[in-house]
Amino acid sequence: MATKIRLARHGHKDYAYYHIVVADSRSPRDGKIIERLGSYNPNTNPCTVDINFERALYWVNVGAQPTDTVRNLLSGEGVLLMKHLHGGVKKGAFSEAEAQKRFDAWKAQKDAKFGKISRDEATKKAAAAKELLAQEVEANKAKAAAVAKKRAEAAEALAAAAVEAAKEAEAAQAEAKGEEAAAE
Repeated sequence: MATKIRLARHGHKDYAYYHIVVADSRSPRDGKIIERLGSYNPNTNPCTVDINFERALYWVNVGAQPTDTVRNLLSGEGVLLMKHLHGGVKKGAFSEAEAQKRFDAWKAQKDAKFGKISRDEATKKAAAAKELLAQEVEANKAKAAAVAKKRAEAAEALAAAAVEAAKEAEAAQAEAKGEEAAAE
């Protein structure tokens, strides 16, 4: 039986994610599987890859052929490097401890690289959020100034109307006194 390590599609129309599975090469894409090794979600930034490292290494060592995409995923997780290092140990080129040391050095280098990318991404997001907040604060200050100006104008108009009403009332009162005096 020829086994393949491949992707099985799940999710819905605009949000596909994949299970990384071991299956007979003759079975359909989403059909019967032998074992599920992990998952791959290309919708996140960066892509989320979750693989059972030991089982993937086992299947690669026993001859399961990964598809091109899965080969890239396994390579990124270090499964193929570990297979290569195990081959060197079997040939006697170096010891198991040396193989683990080389793998750990590779993993640390990879984590440092992607950690830097993640930090840069987070810094950019924080800067963008800070700039957006500053713009909002400026817009709010401008809006508050406009509202304060409008309220001041309305208060002045109200005060002017009150003064005008008081003058009219005085004039009406003076007229009434003048009419009273003329009537007497």
